[in-house]
Amino acid sequence: MKVMNCLFPSLFTAVFGTRRPIAPKYLGLFAFTAVCTAAPAFGAERIYINYGPLEQSVPIESLALFAKEGKIDSNLDGIAQYAKKSQLAEIRGALQAKAEISHVTIAQFLYTPQGEVLLERLGRVVQTKARQPGFYAIRAALILAAADPEGLTILNVLRKFPTYGLRIDVARGFGIANELTSLINRSNRTLAGVAQLSEAEAASEPAIDPVQMLQPQQNGPYTWKKSSVTLTSPNRDRTFDMDIYLPQGSPQPAPVVVISHGLGSDRLSFQYLAKHLASYGFAVAVPEHPGSNAQQIQNLVTGKTNEVTEPAEFVNRPLDIKDLLDYLTKLSTTNPAYRGQLDLQRVGIIGQSFGGYTALTLAGAQINFAQLDKDCQRENETWNLSLLLQCRARSLDRNQYNFRDPRIKAAIAINPIASSILGKTNLSQIQIPIMVIAGSADTVAPALLEQIQPFTWLTSPNKYLVVLENGTHFSTIEESPQSVFLPPPEVIGPEPALARRYLNGLSVAFMETYLNNKSNFRPYLQPNYALSISRNTLGLRILRSLTPEQLQQFGSATPARNPAPPLPIDPPPVPSPPPVTPAPR
Repeated sequence: MKVMNCLFPSLFTAVFGTRRPIAPKYLGLFAFTAVCTAAPAFGAERIYINYGPLEQSVPIESLALFAKEGKIDSNLDGIAQYAKKSQLAEIRGALQAKAEISHVTIAQFLYTPQGEVLLERLGRVVQTKARQPGFYAIRAALILAAADPEGLTILNVLRKFPTYGLRIDVARGFGIANELTSLINRSNRTLAGVAQLSEAEAASEPAIDPVQMLQPQQNGPYTWKKSSVTLTSPNRDRTFDMDIYLPQGSPQPAPVVVISHGLGSDRLSFQYLAKHLASYGFAVAVPEHPGSNAQQIQNLVTGKTNEVTEPAEFVNRPLDIKDLLDYLTKLSTTNPAYRGQLDLQRVGIIGQSFGGYTALTLAGAQINFAQLDKDCQRENETWNLSLLLQCRARSLDRNQYNFRDPRIKAAIAINPIASSILGKTNLSQIQIPIMVIAGSADTVAPALLEQIQPFTWLTSPNKYLVVLENGTHFSTIEESPQSVFLPPPEVIGPEPALARRYLNGLSVAFMETYLNNKSNFRPYLQPNYALSISRNTLGLRILRSLTPEQLQQFGSATPARNPAPPLPIDPPPVPSPPPVTPAPR
């Protein structure tokens, strides 16, 4: 899939599968390319770059000439002299890049609350010639460009802008770039610090005896049988499908593991993990969450809904799991095929992204409306794009939502969204064994904000922070035939098969340790084992302890070694703006 390099960096990526955005250093130098602008019927002819009281205009056709032939005419001379050849080549590539996205798809997203928040923020930098916010003009231009035979390219978007010219406020652009650069630098320092702590812990641990070494990443000894059912909630107007993987020949009754998929995924996205756990004797149940699955995204595209997901899904998802466990309890006593085969007092849960939130609520964390109200006041300014989803929960009835289920004895949260909707106060209530998995290159639910800092709030005596170095939000998700949008390889990240093997091994070791009380699996949750199987392309680090004080120190200190692989946006300092001339009065 060809893509546009700078279109709503991460939330758009999460929904439509785009490539990485242009580095913030180009926002100031070539603001008109780093901020994907917009445009229609009459079409813009010039871009006015404003920096305080100064202004310089650039004809759009000069950009078109540069994109098509690589020629820099006199209109671009003053700007181009401040750029390196490699930077110019990257900008030219961005101008030529085309996103294969239909105008219906992009229109549906841009009319969602999340899309409108991003447009509002972008509209502060990209304005009409009359200095009005570019919110509506940008939306119109993006939709018209996607509908045009030429497709969704930066140049076509510029040409569709509904006024003669568009203005870009470089000072505001610099402000946004500096915010993003600061976050990225802080994230990289933190990731480097986590890696150092993990390696220090690994050095103090004894190595696993090769003679006794297990291979939890490899398939277990048991076969399994899959069945599918449609479950109707007894207390809600809700019906959902569920797959059950029942191990064959394993000791009975079997502990149960539930897997909750993320937003826009489905119950096949972690089918590989369900089969792997079943091969070790776990009964695995995988529900499909209607309203936040692949079908929901299809409904968004076809105009059947105007939401990426309804706020009610923050309540419905945990209740789905409770209904599922109630159903399995009844099944194990009334159905001869399941009688005596399921132990519903030894339940583990694994969830990814929105499913990670689901897992954490069932583990004991309640929705934190006070934290949401505080954090969502700056919703339009955050670079944590998962906050746009979390803030939707503010429209729920202000009840005391307590989803904790005592049947659940262990939880794994992969790329969870938790910082505001659960917050420090409520995450600290979790007391069961918990594993939080982060990807260093996750631009949807950033590791520092959504996993690493929340990990310091956990008070459970058995907690694990796992970092996939170079891992993304999509590293552990298997492609499902039901998926509406398939992210390109650049978005999925390196070696997704290796990421899935890591998750297979970690899940088996964690559930064997805390559901089956098998101490011989505990060494496979230690930092030294993670380091021994880690690969350069996709590193693996485990940390058992991280304090808020250490986190603060990482964020402010200069790392003593090369940082862990950075987020997929380069963080060099923003350059000085190009020379400009006074704006005409």
